Amino acid sequence: MLVLAPLAYPVIYGFLYKNETLVDVPIAAVDCSHSQKSRELLRHIDATQNVKIAYHFNTLLEAKKAFNERKVNGVVFIPADFSKKLNFSNDQTTVSVYCDISSFMYYRIINQACSNCIQAMNNAQVQMERLNASGITGEDANIAANPIPFVGTPLYNEGAGFASFLLPALLIIILQQTLFLGIGMIAGTSREENRFHELVSSSVHRGRTLRVVIGKGICYFSIYAVWSFFILGVIPHVFDLPHIGITSDLILFMIPFLLAVIFFSMTVSVFLPNRETGMVIFLSFSLVLLFISGVSWPQSNINWFWRTFAWIFPSTSGVQGYVKINTMAARLNTVSTEYVNLWIQTALYFVTTTVVYRWKIKRSQEKSEKEVETLIL
Repeated sequence: MLVLAPLAYPVIYGFLYKNETLVDVPIAAVDCSHSQKSRELLRHIDATQNVKIAYHFNTLLEAKKAFNERKVNGVVFIPADFSKKLNFSNDQTTVSVYCDISSFMYYRIINQACSNCIQAMNNAQVQMERLNASGITGEDANIAANPIPFVGTPLYNEGAGFASFLLPALLIIILQQTLFLGIGMIAGTSREENRFHELVSSSVHRGRTLRVVIGKGICYFSIYAVWSFFILGVIPHVFDLPHIGITSDLILFMIPFLLAVIFFSMTVSVFLPNRETGMVIFLSFSLVLLFISGVSWPQSNINWFWRTFAWIFPSTSGVQGYVKINTMAARLNTVSTEYVNLWIQTALYFVTTTVVYRWKIKRSQEKSEKEVETLIL
């Protein structure tokens, strides 16, 4: 698991979200106006990259039927008086957009495409025609039609891609969860093969507990230092994910993260009775860790209990710090809170690992002594 899982999971997730954004989402159009302006608006909407007008219906009832049958994910309804109100009465008209909000991706894509086209038509054509008719022309008309031009500049995720948003956080959680799973399975196997069903052999004396803990820690760290380079260095380049951080800062940040995860996993592994228990915990907590990390949902809006619970896991600080360094080009001093938290967790879990290993060694020795006494008697 320490070899195959870190290789497979990032590649699988990378291919799953490779397309980044939804393209040509099918929608239906109901044009009751049948005017030049309504046809022009629908052409603009259909020309966008995100949506595609797959069906034209005469009534909203027909469009609703296609929507319920999942043939389309949205409906654009243009009323019969659309062109009349724009051209003759200088009145306000309405274009109704019905979106499938069961998926926020569909809702955002359809609503954004339609809103942008309607707004562009309103500023560039309708307002200009009304101003020209009232005698205002040229640059004065342009300024009056659009007095506050909007210029949107997306930062750090210019394409608004789902993979660029989610995968950097997932990569950190994959590192933690696969390392936890591997250590847990190794501990479960050791316990099953031990005649006393203990994690550590009774041949390890109390004075050598630190050697066992440090030796295992160095072994796990050496393996995952290589996998960290693959997951955080190679995968972002292969799948064109954001990677604008300073390499030295990223390396310094990952050292306490890996150590904290290793000692956290070693502490928990003492209480795993078999290999299968680690797999159950792995499957149960992976999604929870993503939710409480503060990426999919802001930490400020998370219940205080879950916000506190999240700091038990190194992935919480790891995700926050990695995203800031890798995606937002933050320096190490900018993520000092997360960096210090990881070192605190490293020290805390090192102590807990040493304590529980010493306890396990003592129990194993007691069982061994009792067995010897039984054989003598």
